[in-house]
Amino acid sequence: ADSIHPLCVNKFSSAYTLFYPLLQVIHRLYMPNKGDELHHSGWNACSSCFGDPSKSRNRLILPCINGDRVYVVDVGTNEREPRLFTSVEPWQLHNKANLGAPHTTHCLGSGEVLISCMGDENEEGKGGFVLLDGQSFIVKGTWERKPLEFGYDYWYQPYHNVLISTEWGAPKAFRSGFNPQHVADGLYGHHLNVMDWTTHELIKRIDLGPDGKLPLEIRFLHDPTATEGYVGCALSSTVFRFFRAPNGQWEAEKVISIPPKKVTGWAMDTMPGLITDILISLDDRYLYFSNWLHGDIRQYDITDRRNPKLVGQVFLGGSVCKGGSVKVTSDPELKSQPDPVYVKGQRLRGGPQMIQLSLDGKRLYVTTSLFAKWDDQFYPELAKEGCQMYILDVNNVTGGLSLNPNFLVDFGKEPQGPMLAHEVRYPGGDCSSDIWLAHTGVKNKM
Repeated sequence: ADSIHPLCVNKFSSAYTLFYPLLQVIHRLYMPNKGDELHHSGWNACSSCFGDPSKSRNRLILPCINGDRVYVVDVGTNEREPRLFTSVEPWQLHNKANLGAPHTTHCLGSGEVLISCMGDENEEGKGGFVLLDGQSFIVKGTWERKPLEFGYDYWYQPYHNVLISTEWGAPKAFRSGFNPQHVADGLYGHHLNVMDWTTHELIKRIDLGPDGKLPLEIRFLHDPTATEGYVGCALSSTVFRFFRAPNGQWEAEKVISIPPKKVTGWAMDTMPGLITDILISLDDRYLYFSNWLHGDIRQYDITDRRNPKLVGQVFLGGSVCKGGSVKVTSDPELKSQPDPVYVKGQRLRGGPQMIQLSLDGKRLYVTTSLFAKWDDQFYPELAKEGCQMYILDVNNVTGGLSLNPNFLVDFGKEPQGPMLAHEVRYPGGDCSSDIWLAHTGVKNKM
């Protein structure tokens, strides 16, 4: 069953050491429907609502990537024991917005909630945005003037009158597992969609080409006056910098490329890194991303925005560890396959996937599930043994990553069986929840 697990990570709390040496699941909220697959999450209020004392970050919005449903959870009454507040049912998304496969949710300065979607009720590819009332969470309609070809993640910046979205693929493709033929058939995306924040119209599609297949997570710099950010492209294993050029046009350029490894004993003869998550530290100094298949997390200094510098890297499992079925025959980066990694006597399963950075930039939390169907395909042990969550200690002065040897939660030991843990959120805020507004007196239009 889909569920939310509040975790106590305060080392001075009795709950921190009572049942786990360094972590405790303090509550479990199970959703009433099975198979929805909770994926990403967001808040009903964030920094875009600054200056409005009536707004409170008391609802967690949980789109379901498989079930076309959105759950709204009350975390304000008792954040240690969240409870279901309401839900947006599939028929509401289908009938009122003609959308499905909801993904990324952000709050707006108006108090409303905006959720990106990836398809329609028939699982065809369709990019769009559903708008929810911020109090009742009733579907108000769609945000965009015309639908996009594909959807996935998005970020907006009112100061620059722009929303930029990314593209995964058609639900009928990714829900059936990864098939390279679907890429050749055009069922996956390779564009950034630049939209006018005021008129809600598409103003440009940026074609990232063969080096930009499956652009997933997108992050503007946190500085609201900045006109640039980064997007990770999963299949191509690249990072693009997007930016506003001097002529006012939005453009993109490749700034990081992870070379594939030649292998035997795997589904294909070359293995991409598969960049599945990226984020930027709150001070806009460091970029982090995960290579889900290769099994490493990297830290880049991005003070020179066009020339990121690798300053930290750690391997945390993945598909090319020694002792497995995969043999690397050619690797432009490593001299030998990495060793399996253990924390508190347990081998790390799967590869690092979702990452979440603390506001002070010193703790990077990692989970290992991407999407259940893809987990089954690439890391079948996750369904049998469950995912894990661990933490990297971050050197945010000169750069560097190290695995904390004392911190692990094993979701394979849950009362209702092994769980696929995906995303982490901090009640007090993290490095991907909030969209900051410039103090310019410019109205936050939607």
